[in-house]
Amino acid sequence: MSRSPRTTRPDRTGDLLIRQKVEGLIEYGHAALRQFPKSERHVLAAEIRRSMWSLLRLVVVCNKRYHKKTTLQDLDAELDLLRCQIRLSMRLGYLDLRRYEHWARLLDEVGRMVGGWIKSAKGSDAKADR
Repeated sequence: MSRSPRTTRPDRTGDLLIRQKVEGLIEYGHAALRQFPKSERHVLAAEIRRSMWSLLRLVVVCNKRYHKKTTLQDLDAELDLLRCQIRLSMRLGYLDLRRYEHWARLLDEVGRMVGGWIKSAKGSDAKADR
């Protein structure tokens, strides 16, 4: 009796929710970037991939740091850069409107989480100053 291989995702209940969202963003991004024309796969698509991986790296680093303020600001700036790159891709015609809307929704969700994290970190800094 042979068993088929499991195709379920690994258990990620211990990960931060924002980390899971960024990993999902990267998964979607890689699928969307395959649709780019060959001439742009090694230019704009590579920059977008680099930004997505940098975003994930900053989430992991920020989670490990005690003082998070500057890392959170870097995370917010990288997210804004990624938004600009995705918007430019759509304007140049490399992304169709449907893919752009979905990707923008994912970015917006991560952005709201980053904003909440920044707000929370500012609140804890104010409490520590007292």
